Amino acid sequence: MASVSASHLILFIASMLVAASVAGILTESVDRLGGALQDQGLRLSEDIGTDVEIISDSGAGTVYDDTSEVVTVHVKNTGSETLPAQSDAVDVFVDGRYETDVSVTLVGDASSWRPAEVVRLQVDRSDAPLAADEDHRLKVVVNGDEEVFEFRT
Repeated sequence: MASVSASHLILFIASMLVAASVAGILTESVDRLGGALQDQGLRLSEDIGTDVEIISDSGAGTVYDDTSEVVTVHVKNTGSETLPAQSDAVDVFVDGRYETDVSVTLVGDASSWRPAEVVRLQVDRSDAPLAADEDHRLKVVVNGDEEVFEFRT
């Protein structure tokens, strides 16, 4: 009879060890999954809160300065997130060409690109001037939000 109790005790202890190790593995996996979901939620929240609008007047003739060969547009933060007012945070394409010489300047007395604030984007095109009397497209991408602006030189 004692041998049956000893074998039951050994099986019980072995099953408890297996259950504890499975629980430990599952807990760690659930923690990692929870952390990944939280990170994805934060990124999605930033993407949803990001919205910009190009507010320059395409018919004013002030978008492209053919003497300095600079394209200038004003972009307003119409979303709910504060955005970085830095050239590496804003992607600009002119006529399908990715622009690397872009300067971003806050307009007015703004200290950061908060909602309702405006930045001035200036794209130096001296290496590839825009043709006169033609239609052109400028595309601005900030945190996944894209805006297209068409103008004539």
